[in-house]
Amino acid sequence: MQGKLIGRVTATEKYPTTMDSFTFWTDPDLRLGAFDIVKAEHIDGSYTFGSIRNISHITDAQSFLAGYISCDFGDLEAQPPTLRVGMNYAEASVSFNTKNIYTPVRNDSPVYLASPEEIIYALGLANVQNPIVCGSLTMYEGTEDEITLPVRMNAKFLLGPEGAHLNISGISGLAAKTSYSMFLLKAIQEYYSAMSDETAAFVIFNVKGRDLTAIDIPGGLSEAERGRYEALGLSAEPFRNVKYYIPYSHSGRSTYIAQDDIEGYARAGRLLKYKYCYTEDRDSLGMLFANVDDPLQTMESIIAKITDEKDSDFGGGQVTTWEQMIQKVNMFSQKSQGKSGAANEISVLSWRKFGRILGTSVNHDDMFANRAVRENHECRLADELKAIQPGDVRVIDIAKLSEDKQAFVFGDSLRTIYDIKLGEYEGTNPPSRIIVFIDELNKYASKDAPKSSPVLRKILDVTERGRSLGVIVFGAEQFRSAIHPRVTGNCAVHAYGRTNSTEVSGKDYSHIPETYRNILLRLEQGEYLLQSPVFRSLLKVKFPRPVYRQFND
Repeated sequence: MQGKLIGRVTATEKYPTTMDSFTFWTDPDLRLGAFDIVKAEHIDGSYTFGSIRNISHITDAQSFLAGYISCDFGDLEAQPPTLRVGMNYAEASVSFNTKNIYTPVRNDSPVYLASPEEIIYALGLANVQNPIVCGSLTMYEGTEDEITLPVRMNAKFLLGPEGAHLNISGISGLAAKTSYSMFLLKAIQEYYSAMSDETAAFVIFNVKGRDLTAIDIPGGLSEAERGRYEALGLSAEPFRNVKYYIPYSHSGRSTYIAQDDIEGYARAGRLLKYKYCYTEDRDSLGMLFANVDDPLQTMESIIAKITDEKDSDFGGGQVTTWEQMIQKVNMFSQKSQGKSGAANEISVLSWRKFGRILGTSVNHDDMFANRAVRENHECRLADELKAIQPGDVRVIDIAKLSEDKQAFVFGDSLRTIYDIKLGEYEGTNPPSRIIVFIDELNKYASKDAPKSSPVLRKILDVTERGRSLGVIVFGAEQFRSAIHPRVTGNCAVHAYGRTNSTEVSGKDYSHIPETYRNILLRLEQGEYLLQSPVFRSLLKVKFPRPVYRQFND
């Protein structure tokens, strides 16, 4: 089936067709848009498909002055005595040829609209193995030929082992980064629930208000919104097997969750309050110093001394509480401590710096405690993560913590997850994949972060080697240009939301055609440009609103 004829290829001396692109003229009244797929007849009975990159309108006027003169020298009410010869010409990027013939398309070759089946083949969406829904796309929008199709990608290029990790960027609010991430995570949960040989669990960090603290509660979707989920082959039900973790606090002010909800969640066995106990968690102390520049590694030396049970200068293993540890640090911070030996190898100023940072983070914070009592709905996060089972969704609330404590909790959790998959802990039976979602990734993986940052080092470790182990990171941030290039470089899938002109002018977006970069400035909520190794071109996808309760409704 040839489809609707809309124009013919035009190749000029100045603008020839190439192996990668072709240009065709079409009627000025024909509605086409960027990303629409068209097909052109080619040699040997083949068809070459192209994605619309830009559309221009041209007339036979030699200059802008011709239009002014034709309207009686600028009379706005005057009708031009003669109509200018005009047409539209569209530039298309070649995506596919039915016989793998990629020689340039010939001049005057007919150009047609593509059918739904042809669009799927042209974009690399046909016969997708291990399909996970990642949205829908619309072609020829607003016309009688409009087509809406689901977009599915191969799970192995998102969740490993062929490729892994997702990076999502876009300005706050309008870009809906969290909503799109949660849409994908829901699709992944349903995908793995239908499998018998592979399993997945999810660790989600809530970093803003109450954003993700009710993801197992229905959000009250309309029938039309439920229909969008059904059209994509997904249920409109919220997440299953969800448990929430909030920082422990005597006052209850460590979270944005309402006290009534905390009590209700806890009674139902869906919420625990996490603590960090000195004897079990002191090895994670370095995570508190993620954003501290330590070029001489003095902070690292102090932490090594604290965590070494055989170090006689630091109590020889006799220090068992956070309070005792702080007292020891204060002792080494005194000028009078002048004896020679290992303790004196670290300067007093370094001990004081360490003490100041430690004091603002640990001292008088209920989260740092001596023990966690399960009967009081208390826990250690590491113990909970070691017990993670297939299908589990663990939401860790860090929204109300200071930045250094957020980094501490995130870094410690990521390291624990990584070590679980490395087999560092006996008695654990983790699922095939553990998918970690974190918003505001720039706080932990910024290109300006200190090279000594243990959190940055762990993120780099996971993004570079995690896919083979089954540790997958979904990271979101406002500005992609702020993220360490080794992090974005190791992400197989990229989602670009609405952003600003300053951001798209940077080198991180230089590989995107100019027209598409301009589209990034005006994307609507619920729209993303999606890039994946399995797609033959960038896709503009849409996704429905979240299925769970949102507190900004």
